[in-house]
Amino acid sequence: MPGTGGFYYNRYMDTLVDDLSQRLAQRIRLERDGRGWSLADLAERAGVSKATISKIERAEVSPTAVVLVRLASAFDLTLAGLMLRAEGQGERLSRAAAQTVWRDPETGYLRRQVFSRPDHPVELVRVELPPKQTVTLPASSYAHIRQLVWVLSGSVVITEGGARHVLAAGDCLGFGPPAETTFANETNASCTYVVALARS
Repeated sequence: MPGTGGFYYNRYMDTLVDDLSQRLAQRIRLERDGRGWSLADLAERAGVSKATISKIERAEVSPTAVVLVRLASAFDLTLAGLMLRAEGQGERLSRAAAQTVWRDPETGYLRRQVFSRPDHPVELVRVELPPKQTVTLPASSYAHIRQLVWVLSGSVVITEGGARHVLAAGDCLGFGPPAETTFANETNASCTYVVALARS
């Protein structure tokens, strides 16, 4: 039947995303409990409401990219670091089928963790940003890391601490000091880019 390949691929991706959401819920609770923090403690450190954290820990809601970044920062982790702990793995060889995939329920932003290991300073992430969608990440998400973005297809507008950069396919931007950063796809086509992060 025509188109069934795409249907099964989408079902497969959705299963991966749902599975990761369950593991993230468990990991966030473990990270909080391991530090002896109450929900109120984590809420204060992350700038996220207690009610939202409680629902995330019970896997009643899937957190947005912004909320996940705030929670990871509260634990002094990168987003990739939090996801790696949720996965409980970090091999030198990162097979495509085993790479962690997560979808932002608010924007449809799809994040693939291409490579990350606790003992390696570099992380690689592939992002698909749907048309007319915007994601804003707080300055705290860039603490202790250096980052660059390389656009594979489409176009993305990155506003970093007030500076606006329009990137097309093939363009690469190295980030400056930590600042609130917005990724916006202002076009009618999906944009795909790679993020390389190095812990400083």
